[in-house]
Amino acid sequence: MHGQRGNSLDSAMAPVSATHLLNVALEVACTEAEGPGRRYAVWVQGCPLRCPGCCNPEFLAFTPRSQRHVDDVIADIDAARARGIEGISLLGGEPTRQAAGLAVVAEAARAMGLSVMVYSGFTLADLRAEHDEAIDRLLAATDLLVDGPYVEALRTTERRYIGSTNQVLHALSDRYRTDDAVFAAPNTVELRLVTGPSGERQLVVNGWPTLGARTR
Repeated sequence: MHGQRGNSLDSAMAPVSATHLLNVALEVACTEAEGPGRRYAVWVQGCPLRCPGCCNPEFLAFTPRSQRHVDDVIADIDAARARGIEGISLLGGEPTRQAAGLAVVAEAARAMGLSVMVYSGFTLADLRAEHDEAIDRLLAATDLLVDGPYVEALRTTERRYIGSTNQVLHALSDRYRTDDAVFAAPNTVELRLVTGPSGERQLVVNGWPTLGARTR
């Protein structure tokens, strides 16, 4: 593990650039609901899309949550790898709005032999049309991408990892085939009790399109 770093992007005590800090809403060290196999999942804070019925409404505002240096996230992923995870999943919020830092995390995960799955409310075509170097770098280190906004009227629980039927699962590498049976199975839900920052017990729900990674 790495030493304690500053808690604010503007902190003079943190001699790192903002691209090396992630504004993290939630981390789950081992989940089987957010991608194939066991995965380390990171939900980032902040999304500009504001899809009605979003399963993670508390993750939409661009407000400070847990400011984490990418090296610390990578170290935690490495520790989880020793416990048998298959890959990492990056969710939100909107991961591509923190693409610079997440690209570093994704590349490190790939170097460990792990797969990378990203969930974005933007379509793949729209992301590529931005011609943003950080987004392009993140996509280059992504094996699976779920793209498209969540549409409440098209909500589905019949296809795993998909929240609404307009969303598309893209294989951006040769690691997975999107026609594998695992991707056609129904969604699953996970519930876990965790200890909050003030010692309170919190219920975390993830993997279900109307009950996202909520801690309320």
